Parts: sequence; C-alpha cells; structure tokens
Amino acid sequence: MTDRTWSVAEAKAKFSELLDRAETDGPQQVTRNGKPAAVVVSPSAWAKKAATQESLADFLDRSPLRGSGVEFERMRGKMRDFEF
Repeated sequence: MTDRTWSVAEAKAKFSELLDRAETDGPQQVTRNGKPAAVVVSPSAWAKKAATQESLADFLDRSPLRGSGVEFERMRGKMRDFEF
C-alpha cells in the first residue's frame, strides 16, 4: 500500500483507518487487481466537490464590468464564409 492507495483486501481489513486517513490525509484510492476501483473522500471534501456550480448568468452578473459603462458594438455587415 502506498501512502494513499489501498487494495480492496486492505481497505476491508482496515476500513476504520481508511476512513480516518480520508479525513486527515485527503482522498484515498482503492484498487482491485491493481486497477483503480474507488476513491474514499471525507464528507467535507465531497460537499465541496459536489456543491452546485453557479450558472454563467450568475458569473456575468457578478462581473466587475457590470455597470462600468463599457459598451460593445456589434459589427454590422455580411457574415464571413466558412466550411464545416
């Protein structure tokens, strides 16, 4: 077992230690037959990762340019040709 990698057998035998290390040392990887099978993370790390991302509209609404008076002008005229 490396610092943060556990085989399934080790994870089963030392489940409490696995949970403690996920809380103190960060995500812990569990492998099956030498291949990644799962990652155990603390509840706080999971909540942070799973938090709802803000929408693009919310991001733009918080922009420091909002209300700054900056104006963008759309170019008028024929659209350029392109191929797919």
